[in-house]
Amino acid sequence: MNSSTWEKATCLLSLMVLMYLGGYATRWHNWYPNALLERASRQATALIKTWTPAPPNLHEQVYDRSGARTVRSDDVSPGLTLITSTWPTDDGWKAGLSLIDKNGATVHRWRFDRTRLFPDSVDRRGNPALKAVHGTHLFPNGDVLVNVEYVGTARLDACSRVEWRLPTGTHHAIAQADDGSFWIPGSSRSPQFGSRRYPSGFPGIEGKVWVDQLLNVSGKGVVINTLNVLDILFDNELAHYIIKAYKPRRTPGYRKGGGKDVTHLNDVEPLSASIADEYPLFNAGDLLVSLRYIDMVFVMDPQSRTVKWHTHTSLIQQHDPDFIGNGWIGVFNNNSDYSSRGSTLGGSQILAFQPHTDSTETRFPTSHSESFYTNTRGKWQHLSNGNILLTEANAGRVVEVTPKGRTVWEWVQAAHGEGEVPVVTKGTRYDLTRKDVFSWACSPTDSVPVASSPE
Repeated sequence: MNSSTWEKATCLLSLMVLMYLGGYATRWHNWYPNALLERASRQATALIKTWTPAPPNLHEQVYDRSGARTVRSDDVSPGLTLITSTWPTDDGWKAGLSLIDKNGATVHRWRFDRTRLFPDSVDRRGNPALKAVHGTHLFPNGDVLVNVEYVGTARLDACSRVEWRLPTGTHHAIAQADDGSFWIPGSSRSPQFGSRRYPSGFPGIEGKVWVDQLLNVSGKGVVINTLNVLDILFDNELAHYIIKAYKPRRTPGYRKGGGKDVTHLNDVEPLSASIADEYPLFNAGDLLVSLRYIDMVFVMDPQSRTVKWHTHTSLIQQHDPDFIGNGWIGVFNNNSDYSSRGSTLGGSQILAFQPHTDSTETRFPTSHSESFYTNTRGKWQHLSNGNILLTEANAGRVVEVTPKGRTVWEWVQAAHGEGEVPVVTKGTRYDLTRKDVFSWACSPTDSVPVASSPE
């Protein structure tokens, strides 16, 4: 080896050693751009591990049909139905919402890429592309609020363009208050041993837990108030119900970060002033809350944080409690028994409670009802004509029934491949016509890629 070649080799080796030492020092001292490189590495790893050509949240196909089916046309409540699910597109499966008519024709749709919507959440809360869109709200002008489960909330316009985003781990339902703000279930940013109220840890709970929160969010996406669910339970002497989460059939869920999910908040709804007089025990603005893992629904004053009423009667992993008027609270009771199609306990139910009379009724099913069951998720809506709109989430089905439980209309999501169907997290009937939708900024069935949110 001549001297020139030796000098080049020595120079190259020296550069390699310096680069190694520089990289080591950057990582050790967390110098720029170490944080960016680490985040990119985690995001790439998460995407590689979780990428799939199929939509997330697939469940076993129950029905051998798809699309809309009208059974009793005269009995169907008017309006358009907003369906929340995942949908096939030219770029693969996309999360989104479709507004359909009675015949199943799409009148308008919103599509978006969950990872592009929340790019900073890929490594912190799992890949958004695998999270369900769970919780929506449609505005009169075609704007929508969407929750990407345990990632965040975003407001999109009628063209699916981002107006604002709130990456705070929000999830499940979205309910609007009289003042225009929203109540949305949230979660602590990381597992916790305790809270400011209980800094030494929650009494009787060992290890870290994900702390559910009731978030009051302004119409512009700003968190106005945060209420800690575990603090509320302990302060109102209801914490003994948490022990139910530790029974064998209630093994707590473990989410990213290793903490236990001991309450699993899935809904919070304010009592509207328009019907508050129909509820003698409550006041306008009181909150109706559902905790799935402890089979509990309660009503509380968000100012004093006092629980005014609670029940766990007949509830098994319930969802979606609603104030439905005349003093009644309706609840979607999953009635989970982990048998095939709920055969042991008879399937999912709509239970109604009237707190001031201590009365309970089963509104659905009846002797006229078809089989209906979803062991997780699930929604229901009390319609203006007295009918009930039910979301059989894991079967990918939305069905409308009369007060007597007879089916009048249904829509079933198309299967993916053989034997599987994408989850439908919500079906909601809106008092809208095609003419109303034509007035929105985007043409019907238009879909625009997610843009950057305005500064």
